[in-house]
Amino acid sequence: MNDNVITHAARQAPEIELDGAEGEGGGQILRTGLALSIVTQRPLALTRIRARRPKPGLMRQHLACVQAAAAISGAQVQGAELGAQALHFVPGPVRAGDYAFGIASAGSCTLVLQTVLPPLWLADGPSRVQLQGGTHNPMAPCFHFLDAAYAPLLRRLGGDLQLDLRRHGFYPAGGGQLGAQITPAPAPGPRPFDLMARGPRLSAHAECLVPGLARQIGTRELRVLHEALGWSGEQLRIGPARQDEGPGNVLMATLAYAHSTELITVFGERGRPAEDVAQDLVQQVRAWERSGAALGEHLADQWVLLLALACWRSGCGAAFTCTGVSEHLRTNCAVIERFLPVRIALEPAAGDGLPACVRVMPR
Repeated sequence: MNDNVITHAARQAPEIELDGAEGEGGGQILRTGLALSIVTQRPLALTRIRARRPKPGLMRQHLACVQAAAAISGAQVQGAELGAQALHFVPGPVRAGDYAFGIASAGSCTLVLQTVLPPLWLADGPSRVQLQGGTHNPMAPCFHFLDAAYAPLLRRLGGDLQLDLRRHGFYPAGGGQLGAQITPAPAPGPRPFDLMARGPRLSAHAECLVPGLARQIGTRELRVLHEALGWSGEQLRIGPARQDEGPGNVLMATLAYAHSTELITVFGERGRPAEDVAQDLVQQVRAWERSGAALGEHLADQWVLLLALACWRSGCGAAFTCTGVSEHLRTNCAVIERFLPVRIALEPAAGDGLPACVRVMPR
């Protein structure tokens, strides 16, 4: 079947209309909509893109997401230009292969990866994706988060995601480079599972990246963690980022449990003391340890998409607990329900320190 026939078939499918001003009103509606448009072969009409952001419309990283989604599916697109607030996307079928996508800024290339990952994960063969842009951005999941927390859960559903960081990219310089190797789940496809508890803690460590800055900034941040959390020297590391990859400062705590891993990230800013950065991380680590949830807030709104795809393909339901029901999570669930025959029930936390619960059920 040639691309013209495929595109014609997609055009005949009922179109999904999304309002980018609904819910959290940001780029997540665009990314999830693009991914599910390809997976379900449903044309997407998106209006008021990123309407709730100070600069609405497609920024460079969002345009890169559209272009990447079009590349892996041979889509026909109208409105793919900087600043556009309306988009029409008619996909062809996903095509496994080797791809390279770049952002000529510090825009997050990890968000570009998360746009193309779901359809490539469900493709008929493995894919390799090379990306350039920001790898450590305060408004997006950083490389280490995807590698330590997100990828292991995907592997449990079936298939594989291997990530390789070749160069860090911090705001505002960008210039980061990473590679992803995506292997689809073998037949009969991804299998959902319940994730209600994190299990016992297996390890914990903190890593500080300070490229282009004085090394003592990282030393001061790690000293606060040692004093506040009691972590030993072997748990406290200054990462291997090169000086020419900065300037940038990110402090990360990785907490690995039997069933899930949480990675908490705090970014340094000009004029913010190193001790304040570290104290912020300490408070977030303590809050996470007090909670009984399997997943943190940010991982929850990313995990629900993969889990919903697995539930749809398998016909089975599944559930997980998280620290809270964020607006990002609510918005992603609403978009998912527009495309897939699933129902997602959100059960907010019943009290302080208690987890929320997300249940995904086929319709």
